[in-house]
This record gives sequence, structure tokens and C-alpha cells, in this order.
Amino acid sequence: MPTKLKDYRGMSDEQLSLTLKDTEKHLFQLRFQSATDRLETPSEIRKARREIARLKTIQRGRELEKLKALPPEQLATRITNLSAKDEAGEPGKRTVRRQLRRLQGFHATKTAAARPAATAQKGAK
Repeated sequence: MPTKLKDYRGMSDEQLSLTLKDTEKHLFQLRFQSATDRLETPSEIRKARREIARLKTIQRGRELEKLKALPPEQLATRITNLSAKDEAGEPGKRTVRRQLRRLQGFHATKTAAARPAATAQKGAK
């Protein structure tokens, strides 16, 4: 199992998404077989679900790393866009609010890290 995880982490984003699609397709086929006739190995469904979870976890980790790497200005524009979505009151408010809190946390840490450097530069002048 650890070798699978290493293989998945070594894949590019495109390869990872293709593997995820293939695994989801395989899980669908397994479920279909389970409903129509007997499966030879029922544990395959559980294995496929866990593999999907591993792939999605790696994808989400990569997304969060990309968000952390964004400059504060881009984070601020994303926060503004998400705030507008939240105020619109459309479906999916819970997800929007979760994303908004996460981005605000990233933005706060980046601006807090930038402030001491800016005050040090003012004091040096």
C-alpha cells in the first residue's frame, strides 16, 4: 500500500485525475455487478472506495498548497468574489463560507508576515 501512495504522489495532476476517473468507473462497474449478480470478491468495492479517497486527498492537498502559494493580492480578490457569492444567498452557502474562512486565514497569515518586514523597512529609513 505505501508504494501506491508514493506512486500517486509522483503523478502529475492530469495523471492523477485520469486515475481517479478510471477508479470511479471501476467502482461503478463493481456496484453494477453487485446489484445484478454475485461478485467474486466483495472486498473490491471497499478497496476501490479507499483508493478514490486516497486520490482525492492527494488532489486536495495539492490544491491547498497552490492556495498557500498565492500572493495576498490574489487572495484578496478571491475573498471578495466569495463574499459576493455568500451575500447572494445562492445554494452552496456552506461550501462558500468554508472556502471563505480558509482563504481569510491564508490572507491573514500572509499579511501578518508582511507587516513586520514593512515596519522594519520604515524604521531603517
